Amino acid sequence: MEFSFDNTFFAFVSLLIFLGLIVYLKVPGMMAKSLDDRADQIRNELAEAKRLREEAQHLLAEYQRKRKEAEAEAAHIVAAAEREAEMLTTEARKKTEEFVANRTALSEQKIKQAEADAMKAVRSAAVDLAIAAAESVLAKKADGNVQSGLFSDAVKEVKTRLN
Repeated sequence: MEFSFDNTFFAFVSLLIFLGLIVYLKVPGMMAKSLDDRADQIRNELAEAKRLREEAQHLLAEYQRKRKEAEAEAAHIVAAAEREAEMLTTEARKKTEEFVANRTALSEQKIKQAEADAMKAVRSAAVDLAIAAAESVLAKKADGNVQSGLFSDAVKEVKTRLN
């Protein structure tokens, strides 16, 4: 049996040399190390992503809580403003009613005073007219002694009414 060196043999030997070089140069270890480094990097990135996700969820929950608190505070402020506006409206209405009542009473008082003044003026004019008429009647019918006696009586009567 003769052994011939053909292309298959050389290909097989080349393959063995290639595999030997790969093992000698520790290529599988480098590949495993590279794959392990890559796996560690991916693991770290996943852990960082998980931490960031948890932090984002925490921030979201905190902002939602703050939003609810702000909404509750805004509702409280609106309710307080409505109560204050209602109170101010009631107070303004009351003050307006009091003002109108005071003005009405003052107007009524002025009207009564004007009526009283008018009555006094009418009485005064009537008295003056009656005095003038009495004077003229008495002047025609009475002499000087009767006139001075009537005048004295009238003065005494006025003095007693004034006291």
